[in-house]
Amino acid sequence: MHIVRLQLRVNGQWMREHNFARWIRSDGTIQSTMYFVMDASELSKKAGKVKQPEQAISFGPQVKPGELVFGVAHIYASKNDTFIHVTDLTGRETIVRVTGGMKVKTDRDEPSAYAALLASQDVAARCKELGITALHIKIRAMGGTRQKTFGAGGQASLRALARAGMRIGRIEDVTPIPTDTTRRRGGRRGRRL
Repeated sequence: MHIVRLQLRVNGQWMREHNFARWIRSDGTIQSTMYFVMDASELSKKAGKVKQPEQAISFGPQVKPGELVFGVAHIYASKNDTFIHVTDLTGRETIVRVTGGMKVKTDRDEPSAYAALLASQDVAARCKELGITALHIKIRAMGGTRQKTFGAGGQASLRALARAGMRIGRIEDVTPIPTDTTRRRGGRRGRRL
C-alpha cells in the first residue's frame, strides 16, 4: 500500500502531513482532515495516467542483423556425466552451464546421450536469448592417466547444438594427453573385479 499525495487547488490548498491531508481555508483555519491510503494500481486507474510502453531489454552484444556472435562451448564428456559450459571467446565469462545430471533423475542416466541432448537444448535456448548465434567447440574426455575417449554424451551434445540452430565454428579435442605421466592407479596386477 502506498500513501497517496493529492494536489488540489480550488480556493484553498491541501497541506500534506505524513498520511493525512488537511484542507486549509483562506483565513488559515482547518476545515477538514482526510486520511487516505490507496494501492498504486488504483492510483494509476483513477489518475487516468497512460503507461508508456516498456522498452525491450536486450542482453548480450549489440550487433547488426545477420552477423554471427561467437561463444565457446566447453564440452566435458566423461563416463559419469556430460558438462556443457558456454563462455565468451576469452573463456573468462560464463554464459550458461548445464550438465546431464541436471536433466535426468537417476545417476546411471547422467552420462547418457539423451541427457546430453536435453542439456544441449537448454544451452542453445539460453545462448539465443543472449544473442549468441555461433559456437566454437572444445570437447574433452577425462584424459591424463584415465580414458582418452569421450563418453556417449560428447557426440550427442555436439549434434544437438547443431540441430538446435547454433552455427558451429571450429571443433577441437582438448583432452589432456600427458607426454610422460605419473603411475596409473590400480597397482601392478591391475584392478581385480
